[in-house]
Amino acid sequence: MDARQRLSAAGLRRTAARVLVTERMVAEGRPLTPAGICEALPELDRVTVYRTLASLEGAGLAHKVQGLDGAWRYCIDDSEISGCPGGHPHLLCTRCGAMACLLGQGLPWVAVPEGFAVQGKQLVVHGICASCAAAGAR
Repeated sequence: MDARQRLSAAGLRRTAARVLVTERMVAEGRPLTPAGICEALPELDRVTVYRTLASLEGAGLAHKVQGLDGAWRYCIDDSEISGCPGGHPHLLCTRCGAMACLLGQGLPWVAVPEGFAVQGKQLVVHGICASCAAAGAR
């Protein structure tokens, strides 16, 4: 299923911006900041990118995770498109700030008190990526 079909299946109109942003996120295969998406897609203005990400998140097609710099990064919640099904841990390099999805592993189970409605969950594992480790980072 391609990005256009996935947008339609989620009940979203297939606008040019939604298609472009979804395709860019799939092509990168890692969580991206809105600024990173803007750099990759200069034909879209910042407001359009933020609105597009909000609509993708609202439709359950994307989720966000926060990096060390406080910036939110978004990735696609669709294993058919990107292999990123959501509900998974993310790896974050504390040296270079690179973030990756740790696929194939669910999030740890947590006992939730009665009456609490879970709206989302995330786990970010901090460490040093292979590139930084090879360059001598500790």
